[in-house]
Amino acid sequence: MQPSPAEPPFLPPMRDGVSASQVFLPRLNLPISTVFAYLCQHFPHIDAAEWRQRFDDQLVFDQHGHVLSISSGYQAEQHIYYYRFLAHEIHVPFYEQILFETDDLLVVDKPHFLTMSPTGQYVQETLLVRLKKTTGNPDLTPIHRLDRETAGVVLISKRVQTRGAYQQMFAREQVHKTYHAIAPYRPELEVPRLIELRMEKSDPFYTMRVVEGLANTRTEISMLEHHDGWAKYCLKPHTGKQHQLRVHLSHLQIPIRYDPFYPEIQHKANDDFSKPLQLLAKHITFHDPLSDSAMHFQSGFDLAL
Repeated sequence: MQPSPAEPPFLPPMRDGVSASQVFLPRLNLPISTVFAYLCQHFPHIDAAEWRQRFDDQLVFDQHGHVLSISSGYQAEQHIYYYRFLAHEIHVPFYEQILFETDDLLVVDKPHFLTMSPTGQYVQETLLVRLKKTTGNPDLTPIHRLDRETAGVVLISKRVQTRGAYQQMFAREQVHKTYHAIAPYRPELEVPRLIELRMEKSDPFYTMRVVEGLANTRTEISMLEHHDGWAKYCLKPHTGKQHQLRVHLSHLQIPIRYDPFYPEIQHKANDDFSKPLQLLAKHITFHDPLSDSAMHFQSGFDLAL
């Protein structure tokens, strides 16, 4: 059994809103002699040329803050850090708004097309990095998440010391969220209703599917209005599975307008910001565990029929 990695003495500063990623170097039974070789082997989805560029740009450090090169030797049971930047990143021309702030919490209105955290082809053009740059706070962490395609209210923790209290609200299902969605109007569909389904990962890996078995997702669905074949629905999820609302409405044969994944995947160009998914996290309500106050926030965005 490998020893638990101790916290390293060096914590690298945030750079342009990007916090350094940390990697622990374990003891290996493999013939790997350099940090560069290990990173290439450990992260096979990242091209070796990209790792080489990070070393050349002096973006890789040991746990004492020393810059590493591609020839730096592999030392087991040590930490290293690296910063992730993209040479070319598509600008997302929509902007977040801070709705409310305390010493411990940010409540933010996220626009469509903005990814929550750095991943894949997005680093600077993510909600988290934008907020870190705006606030100068490297400790910002989403307490829950919205899909890139979904707009609306999201909670961000500002302090490591109090993050757990807010995370526990979600674990205990003490947070009540209300979404709005535009989807086809089916007069024969009985609403309001509670839909309960079992969902699991699908293929491709970033999608979900409905399967037989004990339900693990639940959503209350009602209709707010309808016009010309479309309706605005009010959705209140009791659970928080990935793509839950999108899958539930697709299962009812009322897929959300402009959904690129359900019922069928429709690939769009990365810089195509037309036809945003018509799904909005409109309201969030909870009892703040620190201030002992009832909290209710509403998105400034709206969906129109």
